[in-house]
Amino acid sequence: MGMAGSYKVVLGSVAFVFFWVLAVFPAVPFLPVGRTAGSLLGAVLMVLFRVITPDEAYAAIDLPILGLLFGTMVVSAYLETADMFKYLGKLLSWKSKGAKDLLCRICLISAISSALFTNDTSCVILTEFVLKVARQHNLPPHPFLLALASSANIGSSATPIGNPQNLVIAIQSKISFWDFVMGILPAMFVGVLVNALVLLVMYWRLLSVQKDEEDGTSEVVGEDDVNSHRFMPATMSHLSSSNFEEFLDPLSSPSHINGSSTHVDAVRNRVNSVDEHEIQRAADGSIGSVRNSNASKEAASAIPSTEAFKVQNSEQKESKKGRWKNKSWKLCVYLVTIGLLVALLVGFNMSWTAITAALALVVLDFKDATPCLEKVSYSLLIFFCGMFITVEGFNKTGIPSTLWDFMEPYAKIDRVSGIAVLAIVILVLSNFASNVPTVLLLGGRVAASAAAMSASREKKAWLILAWVSTVAGNLSLLGSAANLIVCEQAHRVPHIGYTLSFWNHFKFGFPSTLIVTAIGLTLIR
Repeated sequence: MGMAGSYKVVLGSVAFVFFWVLAVFPAVPFLPVGRTAGSLLGAVLMVLFRVITPDEAYAAIDLPILGLLFGTMVVSAYLETADMFKYLGKLLSWKSKGAKDLLCRICLISAISSALFTNDTSCVILTEFVLKVARQHNLPPHPFLLALASSANIGSSATPIGNPQNLVIAIQSKISFWDFVMGILPAMFVGVLVNALVLLVMYWRLLSVQKDEEDGTSEVVGEDDVNSHRFMPATMSHLSSSNFEEFLDPLSSPSHINGSSTHVDAVRNRVNSVDEHEIQRAADGSIGSVRNSNASKEAASAIPSTEAFKVQNSEQKESKKGRWKNKSWKLCVYLVTIGLLVALLVGFNMSWTAITAALALVVLDFKDATPCLEKVSYSLLIFFCGMFITVEGFNKTGIPSTLWDFMEPYAKIDRVSGIAVLAIVILVLSNFASNVPTVLLLGGRVAASAAAMSASREKKAWLILAWVSTVAGNLSLLGSAANLIVCEQAHRVPHIGYTLSFWNHFKFGFPSTLIVTAIGLTLIR
């Protein structure tokens, strides 16, 4: 494909620049509208400038990718309600043998959870817990936060559901879930180990000192605070039927009444209601004939204590029943999740399998699904729609094709030098244009070039793209959304917040990314 007309090249480039600037720097002073709005702006400009037609814009939206992304987010939301991430967090501190052991655990658990539940989800859930554990043991937080973010990126490379760019690659390449995993899994495991080794070498002395002198803080978190930590991502408030009346009439709520009811008051109220029920049953003839008045008074005086015991016994039964239902629900969530993974490994359609698993959990929950559906990042889905259209418009200008025609002779994957050149191009583009747009721009061209050699080389080209574009996120703080999530989450923790600086990340991320990328490329199959 050659270059388009000059007006398309200029206007298409302008639209893409708007998208790129707002995607990489969402709070720029001249237009602080954020990534999602920036993505939509780029898409609309592509249509308004007539770089692509409205029909071409709609056709550019990849529905299978959106379906897979939506399904995995819903499943992750239900896993959170089943305390999956709480158990993962407890594994970090269980019988820990010191700072170095804790750092290695964070690397391993972060990598595995990201491969199964996406890197962004793992970072959202685990960041605050990791920071609390570090503060509890009076350790400098930043090696552990780096371990969490970098291992999440590396671990997410192993599966098509680990991160958004892998979703794109899996759908476009039509590589099966099993082949994808087997192709990258060895590189992922070795990459996590090498990444942990780099962290240990760089921060060995710092991790050997049991005192946090890094930022002069003396705030230490207690063990109870760590153990009671709840892994609840921020969501929209949900107005259930139980609190709707309280919303309409707040003065009628017990929490707004001075001297609110105690447990004893609740029992007494229930006893009174039971007494009224017994009286009604007597009127209906369900109770035998009335004794003499004295016996009746004695029986009446005995009712409250007897019924209080019945109420207490009933509450205990309800509590046991509730615990049993909670355990059954958790088991269902885990079984459905395992079924999802098995179905993906067998080779079922990935997007429809994920959606089916999500709806199975909605049905099994047997109540209003709004709270869990509100945890889905719809802004991310909209961002993807805008990005698909923007990238398609930029492709129509012919600029990506022309640049690839220039680079292709030097980026052949049938020789080591070609793989090195291709990896450098992907690393640079992933950090300047973000990894998902890089995959959309390069994927088809790299695969077509490799397919001219053989089908096996085409598959290897897709896997190289997945590996390098994912690990590239560790190069700088701005290279991956997971990095920014860890930085932002750690900064916002009350009283013990920590700011991970760009330099602290870069002086570790640059050497680690180059080493891990190079070693992983030798293991891609």
